[in-house]
Amino acid sequence: MLALEGASVRYSGAPRAALDDVTLRVAAGECVALVGPNGAGKTTALRALLGLVPLASGSAFIVGRAVHSWKREELAREVGVVAQREEPAFPVTVADVVAMGRYPYLGPWQRPGEADRSAVERALAQCDVAGLAGRWVSTLSGGEWQRVRLARALAQDPRALLLDEPSSSLDLRHEMELMETVAALVRSRGLAVLVVSHHLNIAARFADRLVVFSEGRAVADDVPSKVAEPALMSRVFGWPVEAIQLSDGSTQLYPHRKSP
Repeated sequence: MLALEGASVRYSGAPRAALDDVTLRVAAGECVALVGPNGAGKTTALRALLGLVPLASGSAFIVGRAVHSWKREELAREVGVVAQREEPAFPVTVADVVAMGRYPYLGPWQRPGEADRSAVERALAQCDVAGLAGRWVSTLSGGEWQRVRLARALAQDPRALLLDEPSSSLDLRHEMELMETVAALVRSRGLAVLVVSHHLNIAARFADRLVVFSEGRAVADDVPSKVAEPALMSRVFGWPVEAIQLSDGSTQLYPHRKSP
């Protein structure tokens, strides 16, 4: 569904490649999390997949087609995106924002139909924002706005989701609910999900694979129990960590204090 093949990205004036010969594949029905320190290349990998940054070398594919062969409205029917940062450009309600997810299916001046309204209602409920539908987005908290943006992506009925720090600003309950929702969609609808996360333990509990980025390269790609290994993670993040296993079998990482 999603693939980078030997992809490299170089930003003008940067001392090294932002993405350096990265190969990454996400199949339908699979959730893959990109983890690593700040500036490691995770967001650049998402932008490269979407054709938003030029590749110095390599290729990017969506559903088996080169990303640049897609018209943008066609691509929006296949891939839902929640970017790391976004500010509303004009006064709009929550319901209107989520309804924007249906635009790729509507022609010029075409009014939303029953299928569009159902998709919006379903997405509002899935992200626990139905009660906010009539609110102006300017009145929302950061966590509420994040859930609304995910609802908009789900309203597209995509085959793949690209999520850049989707749980930022969320409290404990809504962070878990969001990831439970994503995991359920992977299982029930066979979505391909690629998520960037700084929350290592959340990623390890919900992702089928962890891909560890360091200095623009993918240095590990495997199931969480094999990747969430203290020596590797301590080296990549530059801080000592230890690992424990929970009763559900997931591996969790905890940082050491360097002083008592």
